[in-house]
Amino acid sequence: MIEFQFIHILIHLQMVLYIIAVFRILRKSKKLYLENYAGKNISSYNWLFQFTVVLSILYAVALLKNILKFSDYQNVSEWIKIGLFVSSLFIFCWYLFKALNNPDLFRNIDSKLKLVSEIVSEEKSSNQTMGDEKEYNEELLKLKKYMVEKRPFLNSSLTIQDVSNDIEIPVRDLSLLINHQLGQHFYDFVNAYRIESAKDILKDTSKSKVTVLEILYEVGFNSKSSFNTAFKKHTGNTPTAYRKSL
Repeated sequence: MIEFQFIHILIHLQMVLYIIAVFRILRKSKKLYLENYAGKNISSYNWLFQFTVVLSILYAVALLKNILKFSDYQNVSEWIKIGLFVSSLFIFCWYLFKALNNPDLFRNIDSKLKLVSEIVSEEKSSNQTMGDEKEYNEELLKLKKYMVEKRPFLNSSLTIQDVSNDIEIPVRDLSLLINHQLGQHFYDFVNAYRIESAKDILKDTSKSKVTVLEILYEVGFNSKSSFNTAFKKHTGNTPTAYRKSL
């Protein structure tokens, strides 16, 4: 029936628009995570992105099923329908497993957070200045001294709000200082200190028996993959290769 086909087309059009909107929101969320978090929170983005990709693939298969439903291959459509039903059960169980074992993955980003690009744009439109050179240098020295002396990067769940509270620089100003003035995401800024700390341990001959896994947890990372990626980004080598080259 023409009406039935028309309804199907509208539903699928709506689904495509929803998926596009979700990926756009995820792209913005990734920037917010990198600009304001330096630990476990990044896993939230990775999980949400993976889950969205899985659902998008599932939807694409469902779309193929409906296309075949109105063709000469209705039997194939029925087999795909059964496959989708079984897959949906597995995905539902996977979702519940993640939710029960990692409730932190489903926490929202602070709604008050803004992208640095938005903050810069607002200040330009209101003709505000982002501080003079002297103020910038003072805040930068204060930040670096705090990172070296207090070593907050050892906290795997460190956020820009935590640093802001400790050194008494507003989150907005601190975000501009790191993400705009220094040209680094907060995530990369903190990881640079973690990597330097890891390098010191790897160079220490008295700690040659300490494993890479122990080191990564000691310096503030929470997964081997993120540690290896960050280490290679800053040194050009994996932790194991770096230790062997010493």
